[in-house]
Amino acid sequence: MKVSALMTTPAITVSHQATAAEAAVLMAEEAVGCVAVTEGDILGGILTDRDIVVRSVAQAAGSDEPVIRLMSTPVVTVSASDDLDVAYRLYRREDIRRLAVFDSRRLVGVLTVDDLFADALQRLADLLGPVSRSALREQADDSRPRPRSAP
Repeated sequence: MKVSALMTTPAITVSHQATAAEAAVLMAEEAVGCVAVTEGDILGGILTDRDIVVRSVAQAAGSDEPVIRLMSTPVVTVSASDDLDVAYRLYRREDIRRLAVFDSRRLVGVLTVDDLFADALQRLADLLGPVSRSALREQADDSRPRPRSAP
């Protein structure tokens, strides 16, 4: 499966001049946990809800703090056409939770660890259906009375 099958699109972006408050409002409106911080078409960093809490609120920097001072860098990227195995390896190696997804030098989405968890859980659920039906059939077969043999 390709990264493009699981990524969230489009990537939600904010200008590098945006404030923490503006980014937080956008995250709430879009129901996302991160935004890409851009300067024109150039990706400068990723700002997460955790970055806002840890780097802004916890350090009393204030909601008017520029996102460029709060964002996480460098950004680890993956291609939309890459196999998910590439993303799994990057997550393990880089110890991150989000990957910026590019297609021909253009930011097209974000792939999160949560996206991978959701996919893995769906795959398990897909497998558990037939397995549980089979187990129930076997239990039903085991509980049926068996014909007695003649003495």
